[in-house]
Amino acid sequence: MEKIVNDFTINIATANGTGSQSANLILLNALFRMGTHASGKNLFPSNIAGLPTWYIVRVSDYGYQAPGDNTHIQVVMNIDTWSEDIEKLAPGTVLIHNTDVKAPVNRDDLIVYPVPMTSMARKINPKLSKMVANMIYVGIMAEMLEIPQDILEEAISKQFGGKEKAIEINSQASISGREYFKSELEKKDHFYVEKREKDENRFLIDGNEAVALGCIYGGINMLSWYPITPSSSLAEGIDKYIPKLRLDKDGKSTCAVIQAEDELAAVGMVLGAGWAGARGMTCTSGPGISLMSELIGLAYYAEIPSVIWDVTRVGPSTGLPTRTQQGDISMLYEASHGDTQHIVLIPGNVDECFEFGWKAFDYAEKYQTMVFGFTDLDLGMNLWASNGFEYPDKPMNRGKVLRTQEELEKIENYGRYRDVDGDGIPYRTLPGSGLEPIVSRGTGRDEDGVYSEKASVYRTNMDRLKKKIEGSRTDLPQPVFREEEEQDLGIIYYGSMENTIQEIDDILESTGMKVSQCRVRALPLSPEVDEFVRRHKKIIVLEVNRDGQMYGILRKEIATELVPKLYSVAFSDGLPPKAVEYAEAIIGTLESFEI
Repeated sequence: MEKIVNDFTINIATANGTGSQSANLILLNALFRMGTHASGKNLFPSNIAGLPTWYIVRVSDYGYQAPGDNTHIQVVMNIDTWSEDIEKLAPGTVLIHNTDVKAPVNRDDLIVYPVPMTSMARKINPKLSKMVANMIYVGIMAEMLEIPQDILEEAISKQFGGKEKAIEINSQASISGREYFKSELEKKDHFYVEKREKDENRFLIDGNEAVALGCIYGGINMLSWYPITPSSSLAEGIDKYIPKLRLDKDGKSTCAVIQAEDELAAVGMVLGAGWAGARGMTCTSGPGISLMSELIGLAYYAEIPSVIWDVTRVGPSTGLPTRTQQGDISMLYEASHGDTQHIVLIPGNVDECFEFGWKAFDYAEKYQTMVFGFTDLDLGMNLWASNGFEYPDKPMNRGKVLRTQEELEKIENYGRYRDVDGDGIPYRTLPGSGLEPIVSRGTGRDEDGVYSEKASVYRTNMDRLKKKIEGSRTDLPQPVFREEEEQDLGIIYYGSMENTIQEIDDILESTGMKVSQCRVRALPLSPEVDEFVRRHKKIIVLEVNRDGQMYGILRKEIATELVPKLYSVAFSDGLPPKAVEYAEAIIGTLESFEI
């Protein structure tokens, strides 16, 4: 049987609330410590406990990400999904199952490893056997895949952070599983892990924690938030790091954290902070953005620097709170009623989550506007390998703030909403500075901030607002390109699709296609996106939503003569993208239009 090394996917089926997450993270961390390219996906229910959950681990020397298109090793622990989990397996799949779950395995075409996991766990700790059983399957797989025990011990120690009793119990359970495999089971599979050279600077982190750290380094002064999955851990991350990174010389916090009574209050506090000259933000998901929309419009029109991070989940309504989607992008770009256009930063990996976390505040103050960070549950709540963060290397950009009477007097004919420099961005004074006038108005006003309902005044003001946002196109994070010399097919994508695109690209190129890539990293779109479209015969716009929202934005914004080149491939079922599904959809689209 051919030996398969560092190229397989593991699917672990358990029940939510059984402690399996710790065991699964230990497995992922051990694989990472082996120097492999390992990635994990947690598919969990919105209920707190009892419902089915799956954790998918993929190891790939090609750098391909979980979930992958096939399961090679299946662990089954949950009787509620037992039959379904086993039935969908391809012949030859490795099945590790808990024999203490009294359910049949009616397949003779699988490689089966039966293990009495619960019974073994009871011998180690009767009270915690339900949780300890999970470490038995970790030990089984460690021995099966040839992961050294010392590597596993390192991962266990990291997971439990110095809690000696927990470390001892879980270590014992992993050794028990390992010994059971050696003494009671004959290795019949052909999957192995080989150690690779590990970059000691690489580490695992989820997108929400990376954004949280970015906000800390960006000088956040005030966080107001209301809990909502999947953004809550972003706020919790900021709160966790403040005592470590944001205390003054007297040991006092330089950032206020407020759990608001609802989303309306949270965004209102952000606007208050921004108006006062502080760096305020909130984080939420799609339902929260819907509730905040009127005040989002106020921030745009009154020109108040504000930051909101949207960690997107499946909608509409309350949707699927623990599933992923790119369904909010068009809502963010034009949030609120009337004519609005917002800056949206779109990281594609955890390194950019950190970078855009601090840059969002600079852009908000520079352009005196609302700035959105846009991620999704997949990027936000799963662990990813980081290459190291790009830290701020310049002073904070506080924008056009007048802080002294001398600065104010240098501005000829100062008005809060007057475009002095021709870039659409006015100057402002701050409360407490002693400078007059301090004006912010969310209704019709002239350049001095004086109430007005004149048609010409409104139109001039709206044109200026659009001008300053349009001026950000070349200033925001620019697209990332990977281009072929033969300019045939181009793919435009964004966000967490970055983690699947290379496998999609490789599948397409295996059919003879030459594929170029353009990853959009911000709205409004860079002029470079137009040029990318111009260089290619046809363009696929690839995204994780039903309606092709970025495709719609592109059709509105690129040159009219380029629009016929665009074709949408949009798909969403709440699960992270699978490369084969998207590659087949691209091929099908090209064939259906005979292009």
